[in-house]
Amino acid sequence: MKTLTKLGLLFILMLLLQACPFAGDVDFPPPEQNYEAVVMLRSEFENSTALLPPRTIVNSGKIYVKDDFLFIGEVHEGFHVFDNANPSAPVNIAFLKVLGVSDISIKNGVLYFNNATDLIAVLPNLNNNTLEITKRIPNAFPQLTAPDDSYYDPKPDEIIINWNLIQ
Repeated sequence: MKTLTKLGLLFILMLLLQACPFAGDVDFPPPEQNYEAVVMLRSEFENSTALLPPRTIVNSGKIYVKDDFLFIGEVHEGFHVFDNANPSAPVNIAFLKVLGVSDISIKNGVLYFNNATDLIAVLPNLNNNTLEITKRIPNAFPQLTAPDDSYYDPKPDEIIINWNLIQ
């Protein structure tokens, strides 16, 4: 009889806990956001790709070697171009500014980049420091996501080109 009473009390206790008015009303704070989105209007973004003078590598990413050239990624900013004819002493010759970039591929002299959300094909002319975007496929890739749980809902004409750590 005592076992039956204990089971009955346990059952009643479980029912009471299920009916607890506070169980479903607890508001948990949103996760702390440690990054903020760096956004750009599409019109400005599409005109931002450029061939610039060489600069110092700060945050290196992917490395790509093609013929006598070495491409070293600067995360979400572009690629450093090195003359690698002498592999023991590569020469930094240019910086390809491609916002939101993380990858490169080269075929028949055409450079292909993920330009944040877009896929672009580029013909660089290193002799006169110019480049031509021969093809752009908008929204071929999703918006860049934050390294943590931070979230930003871009407007239709905004592109996320990077995420900055909030200090």
